[in-house]
Formats: sequence, structure tokens, C-alpha cells
Amino acid sequence: MLVDQLEESNFTRLCSNKSMLTVNGTFPGPVIRVQRGDTAYVNVHNQGEYGVTIHWHGVKQPRNPWYDGPENITQCPIPAGTNFTYEVIFSDEEGTLWWHAHSDWTRATVHGAIVISPPTGTDYPFPIKPDAEEVIILGSWFKGDVMGIIENALATGAAPNLSDALTINGQPGDLYECSRDSTFRLLVESGKTYLLRIINAVMNEEMFFGIAGHNITVVGMDGAYLKPVSVEHIMITPGQTMDVLLTADQTPSHYYMAGSPFADSFAPFDRSTTTAIVQYTTGNYTPPPMPASPSLPAYNDRDAAENYMGLLRSLADDEHPINVPKNVTTSLYITVSVNQIDCNGTCGGPDGNRFAASLNNISFVTPNVDILEAYYHNLPGIFERDFPAEPPFYFNFTGDVGENTLYPSVGTKARLIDFNETVEIVFQGTNVANADNHPLHVHGYSFYLVGFGRGNFNNETDPINNYNLEDPPLVNTFGIPKSGWVALRFVADNPGVWFIHCHLERHSSWGMDTVLIVKNGTTGATSMRTRPNYMPPCSAP
Repeated sequence: MLVDQLEESNFTRLCSNKSMLTVNGTFPGPVIRVQRGDTAYVNVHNQGEYGVTIHWHGVKQPRNPWYDGPENITQCPIPAGTNFTYEVIFSDEEGTLWWHAHSDWTRATVHGAIVISPPTGTDYPFPIKPDAEEVIILGSWFKGDVMGIIENALATGAAPNLSDALTINGQPGDLYECSRDSTFRLLVESGKTYLLRIINAVMNEEMFFGIAGHNITVVGMDGAYLKPVSVEHIMITPGQTMDVLLTADQTPSHYYMAGSPFADSFAPFDRSTTTAIVQYTTGNYTPPPMPASPSLPAYNDRDAAENYMGLLRSLADDEHPINVPKNVTTSLYITVSVNQIDCNGTCGGPDGNRFAASLNNISFVTPNVDILEAYYHNLPGIFERDFPAEPPFYFNFTGDVGENTLYPSVGTKARLIDFNETVEIVFQGTNVANADNHPLHVHGYSFYLVGFGRGNFNNETDPINNYNLEDPPLVNTFGIPKSGWVALRFVADNPGVWFIHCHLERHSSWGMDTVLIVKNGTTGATSMRTRPNYMPPCSAP
């Protein structure tokens, strides 16, 4: 059993000190290492000041939503001064995933990697066997108290403060004040190949990432293998993980690895760049006064982001077969919008309104009793079972949307799906309020990303012209292009209550969420496991 202690710890960054919630006093938190198919037990001792939950991002948890972790969706928070043991069931995931707090904005400081090795007797199917590996976590740094930032924003209706820095493995890097002495360094030897397990734990920015002078080969994503593709940079959204191979094949020296935002939107964002140093330990050379920097795309280069997305394809070989669903039995069409809520000019958002966000024009309201408990015990009044299969009305979603679409309804709604249905969900971005690229994450499932495009989805021509049903990537998080769409498919074979939400935290906090409930099958083996004897108590109905 792994034991993790949530505790307040003191850190110094950007010339100032702060206390923040961490696991075992580290930022980022500890790496969890397992083999494919293992079950891990993690005992979380909450010695912090408020209730927290932990989510195992990308772990499907077959029939086991009780330990998935999103606050007030599948459990209530672990109260301060108590502990709770998670049973984390791994199945077919292999590669890199991650864990993080799933309570308000605590994931900013409470997160870490999950490394899933191949089963004994097998190896990674990479074109080059790596000599070593390193976890690379992109993160956000706030000088202020993160919980205070989001609580104030939700109380006033204004946008939350931007982060003060971006980080690589907890360090901002040379380009920030008071940071040069602590910049993270990746030590490499000439001729050797390194497996970099890259995780985007940034709160509100998608990221371009690259290494000066070096190409990297992308071989995995979200705990599944990809056909190897050599690139100068990647675009990775919050919530995504990518496995890349780096070969130290350049003149020995120091080179920057860097992360900078992709933000094709009018919304404010952290415009800074985080760096770390790839340092050759072999060869006689004089370190340069300033390492070479990678040439990353401009912050609003959507062509670069979408071209990269189009390169990602499942490995789909004999040892790693895929099974893309062909015959869809349940279809959902879900619009994704940033909105406002009218509060008679008294709030801190545009025109005195409150910032909001929605799926199918419904801004999600988190209940006080978790939805899984309410569903399991058939408790009334906690959630409604009528999340719609399509938007309430149709318009030119990616054109001039006018004012009449600005204000959503609010509610706690879930969509129920029969066990073993073949599901297709098309997420449609809109131009309501502020068009953006939205990284959507589906709990409990990996899905095949069978298509994406710009503009409004056409259900007659896009499946013919813009779908890949041969080797689409198998992922758990993927960005919906600005003013565009994505189509995903999966078989609903994991019964339970599963959260769907944007992984830009401000959007999730504003209501860009819903819940998918997959009903039990006809046997015990196709039904949710029974409720554990102990679950953290909820505050009030």
C-alpha cells in the first residue's frame, strides 16, 4: 500500500514565499509506478486545512467509480484530519498517466505522474530502446493562494487571476526573476536515447513544447501507443500525457527545453515561457552564457496545433490491436460554450454579469451530495436524468451567434446510457461569448478520436470525408478546435457514474461539465461494484 500525506508546505518561487497544499511535501508530487493490470492501494492522509479528493486521470477503474475521485460526483471530500484508501484498478493502460486533486483548484499543487510499465516478459514497442527515462511535468505557479483565487472569482463572478509563471518539474526556469539557480536540468550522454513522459498539469493553458536543436519522436499518449512520428514540437493540452523519445545526437552543450502557451482566444492567458536545460555530460565544451532556445509556434498558431493533432495515430499492430466501433447505436451532439449569467449588473464579469460555461447550453451546478451516492441509493432531488442528446436549438454555432445564445440554463443533469451501447459523441465548439480550444476529458473511458475539423459538424459529409476509422488515437482528453468539432467513439462497457468536463479549470469551475451514467448490464460481472463500507461523508443534502 502506498501512503500519501496531504500537507501544507513552504516554497519559494519568484522572489516570494508561500505555503501550499502538497503530497509528501513535494511539488510535483511522487511518481506512482505500476505494471499493466496491477491494482494499487493508496492511503491518503489529509493533514491539510480543507477537504480534498484525488483522481487517477486516465485510469478506467473498471466497474469501480467509487474510487475515481471527482468531488461531489463520485465521492465527497476527504475531511481534514482523516484518511481514505483508494483502490486504483489498472486494466489495459500502458505508458504514462497522472494523478491529481479533483477539488476546486487544488490540483495546481497536488499532482504527480503514474508510470505504467508493460507486463513482465514484454517491452515497449518503440523504434529505439530508451537508455533512461524522465518525467517532465508542465505546471502553473501562483504567488497567491490558489483556493482563495478561485473562491474569490466564483463569489464575484469575475475571471480568476492568471498564473504568475509556468513551470517544468516545479521550477519556472531562467526567464523568470529569482529562478535561474533552480532551473530543472535533464542530464544526457551523447548518443543515448531518453524516454520523456510529458504531462500537462497547467491549469488554464494548452502548451507548445520542444527542445532546441533536437527533434523528438512521439510514441505514446494518454496511456496508449502511437505510430512513431518525429516532430520539432508538440502541442499538449491540460490533462494530456505524451511519451516522446529524445536522442542526444547534437553537439555537446546546453539546450533549452521550453513550454509556451497555445491560446487562440481573446481571453487573457499567462503569456510567459517556462524553460529547463538539457545538459550534455559528455564531451569537452564551455557552457554557453545562454542556451539555445527552441523555435516554438506563436501563441495563436492554430494551424500548428491542428496539424500536430492530425499526426497522431494509434500504433495498431499485431501486439497492440485496436477495435474502433463501426456501428453506432447512441449518438450525442454537444455544444461547448463560454457564457454569462445575468446578475443585474452586480457581478465582476462583462457588463456586470457572471462568467459561466455550458454543455448543450446547460451550466452544470455541483451538488452537495455526490451523484454516485444519489444514483446508487436512488436519492431524490440531487440530480436530474435528462441531459439532452442535442442542443436545445440550432443556429450557426461557429458564425455570428448574436446575443440570444449568451445566457444558459443552470442545473445538475446527467445522461443515462444502456450498458454496451456503441456511443458517438460529437462536441461542437461555438462562438458564444468567446470561442476557444477546449480540452474535454471523459472519466472512466478511453475513446477513439475518430475525427475533428473546423466550422459546424456536418453529419452527412464529415463522417465520409474527415473520419479516421482505421487507426485513430485512443485517448482520454482531447482539444476541440476553436470554432470546430471533434468526434469520439467508445463502447459503454464500464458501468458507473463518470464525469465529463473541460480541463481548462476556469471553464470547469464555470459549469462546462456534465455526467455520463452507464447503467448496469445483466450480470454481476457487467455491473458496478457494491458501495464500499466507508466513503467520506457529505456535508449536507
